[in-house]
Amino acid sequence: MDRRSFLLASAVAVGATTASAPTATAGAEPLTRFNVISDIQGDLADFGTALADMRRTNPRSAGLAVAGDITPRGYDFEYAQVQAELAKHSHPGIAWAIGNHEFYVPKWRDPQTLAQDTWPNGTTEDSLFRSFYRFAKRNTVFSEHLFGGIPVLCIGTEKYMHYHDKALWDEVWLSEEQFSWLERRLAHWARWRKPVMVITHHPLPNTVSGTRNKLYLRDYLQADRLLNLLGRYRDVFLFSGHTHWNLDLSDWFVRRVVPGTANPEGFPVINTGAIQTGWTDNGQGGEVTVPGKFNQGLQVEVFLDRVVIRARDFAAGSWLKQVTVPLHSWL
Repeated sequence: MDRRSFLLASAVAVGATTASAPTATAGAEPLTRFNVISDIQGDLADFGTALADMRRTNPRSAGLAVAGDITPRGYDFEYAQVQAELAKHSHPGIAWAIGNHEFYVPKWRDPQTLAQDTWPNGTTEDSLFRSFYRFAKRNTVFSEHLFGGIPVLCIGTEKYMHYHDKALWDEVWLSEEQFSWLERRLAHWARWRKPVMVITHHPLPNTVSGTRNKLYLRDYLQADRLLNLLGRYRDVFLFSGHTHWNLDLSDWFVRRVVPGTANPEGFPVINTGAIQTGWTDNGQGGEVTVPGKFNQGLQVEVFLDRVVIRARDFAAGSWLKQVTVPLHSWL
């Protein structure tokens, strides 16, 4: 079974160190701590496990960023199920990014009947965005949040492209308004000499695990424009999901250098792992599921002069690895 079939079927029901327990660095407490996860996709049991583990390991968390695929298909009742699971756990404020699975209602005639041949089955594009907006309690795809004074920017597609071009499906399209907003906010926080955390569902090409695979090279219709914008800043951190690729891989964290941006060090890019089902390279240009229990995410600690990012196995309750990224903004 290939990945797309697997996901549809399941909808119905550089400098990284090896794993170690978190330790204080240079005798200083972080300015703030928060968590980043992605790809819940209806796996509410694993989502609950992750929430409980984050509460234990990061009880003073300033926030939780979710990098898309909140639901398996984007039905209102699926968003309600996520809210119901959240209500069972103590948690900080949440920054939600939109993912491609938030647009999968049109593939179904009703919640029990997959009917891709008759897409969109009476579902309008506008209704899908309105469902996300009601859930996220805002009226735009893009948004800004502060986690302990650290800016967290969510970005995402403003069109589900199959409504606009029958040759396209999940590709990401950003409006002029969103690009202008992002450019202004990055410049604003650079003037304030603060690092910025950007949360997006789809990965940019030739960055973290899986993004040299043909499956993920064309997720963005305006990839070069977005790379040229982010690539100007050494202290802009991009967190992306979508691939579900294992955080145990060596390229879970990279620095992406964008030629022509006058930033030869590049900007940090981090894979978020996934709550629902892990995937990895099959050695033939495709991917294969990770065996066993899979439930992964990140803990981020911001210090005055560095950011420490820790990859977490929520299922095992153990740390996978970590990376320390020096900051330039406050030096």
